Amino acid sequence: LSTLRQRYNDAVMALTSENLRNLREWPERLQAITGEVNEYQVRGRTIRVENYRESLSHQKIPKIAAPTYRSWGELLRFLGKENLPGHYPYTGGVYPYRRTGEDPIRMFAGEGTPERTNRRFHYLSLGQPAARLSTAFDSVTLYGEDPAARPDIYGKIGNSGVNIPTLDDMKKLYSGFDLCAPNTSVSMTINGPAPIILAMFMNTAIDQQVEKYLKADATRWAEAQKKIDAFFRDRPRPQYHGALPEGNDGLGLALLGMTGDQLVDPETYGKIKAETLATVRGTVQADILKEDQAQNTCIFSTEFALRMMGDIQEYFVRNRVRNFYSVSISGYHIAEAGANPISQLAFTLSNGFTIVEYYLARGMKIDDFAPNLSFFFSNGMDPEYTVIGRVARRIWARAMRERYGANERSQMLKYHIQTSGRSLHAQEIQFNDIRTTLQALYALFDNCNSLHTNAYDEAITTPTEESVRRAVAIQMIINRELGLNFIENPWQGSFAVEYLTDLVEEAVYREFEAISERGGVLGAMDTMYQRGKIQEESLYYEQKK
Repeated sequence: LSTLRQRYNDAVMALTSENLRNLREWPERLQAITGEVNEYQVRGRTIRVENYRESLSHQKIPKIAAPTYRSWGELLRFLGKENLPGHYPYTGGVYPYRRTGEDPIRMFAGEGTPERTNRRFHYLSLGQPAARLSTAFDSVTLYGEDPAARPDIYGKIGNSGVNIPTLDDMKKLYSGFDLCAPNTSVSMTINGPAPIILAMFMNTAIDQQVEKYLKADATRWAEAQKKIDAFFRDRPRPQYHGALPEGNDGLGLALLGMTGDQLVDPETYGKIKAETLATVRGTVQADILKEDQAQNTCIFSTEFALRMMGDIQEYFVRNRVRNFYSVSISGYHIAEAGANPISQLAFTLSNGFTIVEYYLARGMKIDDFAPNLSFFFSNGMDPEYTVIGRVARRIWARAMRERYGANERSQMLKYHIQTSGRSLHAQEIQFNDIRTTLQALYALFDNCNSLHTNAYDEAITTPTEESVRRAVAIQMIINRELGLNFIENPWQGSFAVEYLTDLVEEAVYREFEAISERGGVLGAMDTMYQRGKIQEESLYYEQKK
């Protein structure tokens, strides 16, 4: 017995403090996901989750499938490389459970005038428990042009995206959506003029709350209407053109042509502004590195664009903007330009680390800005796409903890997925839904944080209401009807998925080394390394297609 005790003590002493802590905490973690109910705290709130669902065959289906390892070695390997969702290194997901009141559906939309896109947004959101809007802007807006001053670009207005040259257009675009509601979030795919568009959006959200404040009291609203009428006595008053769509209550339209600070005193306005900035949820893309590498909508130099990105993040830190992502570090456009999944992931993560280093160089603290970074990936048909989220989360978490000493919130990589537009065929387009469904399965089984499923006709036209409805239905059927999706960690424990995860992770690290040898991301960009590699891989793809 003494010999066994000595061997046990020797084994314990050989463990690192982290491994020992993980082993000692494991029984409690296991009980949390295998008991009937799990209760835990999030920001002071108690979250209560039922761990099982009953199938039609009266079988108990777990939300989290627990590993059944018997040896310490197997268990430590699992805890170090995988762990349960919500635990470092977050390979299986950054949250312990998926959100129950908000599906990951976030459909990309934008065409024509603000009113037209507003109608599409309300069409997509009607009957949904949450409004998760994703905004496509036209090339006129992407390049920061004023159509009123450029008659030569008239034909591009509203082409493949919505045209937003003014604050009033922004107010019309999101009218009827309370931008400060907990079940509303907005993503904006804009890069070159991102600071201006972001300012328009924030002012739209603030003015909505001013409008609600005024309308909450009949006397206040009557006084405000007098000011509004006086302001427009000698000038035309902006209007929302056409009938309001179903679900649009007109919120945001009462202050067209004016701003909230013209209608309330400075103290009240300042309070409303601070509350709005602390509450509003969403993302602005603002990723200038991938623009230079792939999408090409650059209107400023890289240096100046990075400086503006840093200015925005510093403003977020000063004003405690915690629920809005200041940048969406994007691989989707890199993939659509031709990069394979390894290059997409490596270029995107290396761009992310470059932004981190730049913000640190400006004196910001890692935990003040890292939670405001988000990511955006493409999901194609290649086997590597099965694990793109798993690999990204693991690499990011390890770097944040080991290299930067960041806290748990900063270690959590959150990302949006869009199914691959490039994979869709212009011939026999009705079969594109099948491709999109398979790609959506990849994304949802990998616990993406939000998902856009492409419409089957996107290969030839701007999606119609009918095709978008089918695209949304793909996600809803998977989320509500597919039995395996009831289990929230379906990839964990698969030999094939674990093999692919290690394979892709190693390939990404090799690409990191190639970029480092060229002077890092910015040095590689100077020699057109990323653009050249994307073009080579695009040519190879087209040859094989």
